[in-house]
Amino acid sequence: MSDAERLHRHLIGQQGSRRSLNTPVLVLDVEALDRNIAEMASFAKTHNVRLRPHSKTHKSADVARRQIVSGALGVCCAKLGEAEALGEQGIEGLHITSPVVTPQAITRLIALNGKMKDLMVVVDHPANVDALAAAAAKAGKVLTVIVDIDPGMHRTGVASPEAVVELVQKVVKLKSLKYGGVQFYCGRHQHIQDFAERKASIEERTIYLKGILAKLEAAGLKPGIVTGSGTGTHFIDAPLGAFTELQVGSYVFMDHEYNICDLRGANRPTFEQALQIDARVVSANTPGMVTVDAGLKAMATEAGPPKILKGAVEGATTRFMGDEHLAIIAPEGKAAPALGDQVILVPPHCDPTVNLYDDYYIVKGDTLVEIWPVTGRGRSR
Repeated sequence: MSDAERLHRHLIGQQGSRRSLNTPVLVLDVEALDRNIAEMASFAKTHNVRLRPHSKTHKSADVARRQIVSGALGVCCAKLGEAEALGEQGIEGLHITSPVVTPQAITRLIALNGKMKDLMVVVDHPANVDALAAAAAKAGKVLTVIVDIDPGMHRTGVASPEAVVELVQKVVKLKSLKYGGVQFYCGRHQHIQDFAERKASIEERTIYLKGILAKLEAAGLKPGIVTGSGTGTHFIDAPLGAFTELQVGSYVFMDHEYNICDLRGANRPTFEQALQIDARVVSANTPGMVTVDAGLKAMATEAGPPKILKGAVEGATTRFMGDEHLAIIAPEGKAAPALGDQVILVPPHCDPTVNLYDDYYIVKGDTLVEIWPVTGRGRSR
């Protein structure tokens, strides 16, 4: 029996049982989750673009199934290990968005391809293409590859239009590989807070992408799939018409980094903050300040301390107090929470926060209704 089952299975279905969870704990408001999934699915349908949401956000077979039921083609995976974990749970339509290069990893990739109907993986280097082609030929099953285009971040991707065409030409000559299309992900643009600034930057990058697509088409290499975009730019990308599918990820959960971005130029949040961290006040001896049991180990910290969703007066702030602790500081003249009180926090950055937990505690209102495993937790190899 897992620790989650031992401590919390008996609480499922009990009215108000969220208040009895042992903290800190990663909580998912399933009704908000489903509304977020439905909203993005409706947007994609309206704009005649497909969804292949990025599972690096949730790493969950349960969430992936909900996305697929709502019309998604499948999901993206940042790493081979995540794809293996989701594939083991029967999730199809997987696209690995980072190159798989080493011999040991390629062996695993080819084994996974043998078990799945429609696995895809990116390539951005001729040597990697040769290695994948040789492994796929030996295994006797064609592997679909997507040529990754560098949007200017210099993280991964082919660096020039001419090199993109050359790499695609190489791929199509190899019988053991199938040219699926291209990938173009503008990662650094996703968190530009101002809508107009983000829109102008994406429009400039889309001109670059469309120039490459035109070169490919002129060479008889028109891609069947053009995949990319993200939660921060989906509203801008879809009408521009370059992408056939969107790799949106964080919209299902909405951490603080995304919530402060004006995603659709309306100066209000589009999606709900479904992912939360429940904590408890464990010390209350300083006037105007208390300590809760969710510190540096309970969430990703590179984006700063978390915001408070519920459980403290308006204007209360947080400050990390060490590995296990976080301070809740009330505004001057206001009362801080009491000893034992529940405080609900919003993760600053959802993707790496999720990777710190084994399980999601699924709630409707204040009632625990299910426990879901974080399927791909730690599967970063």
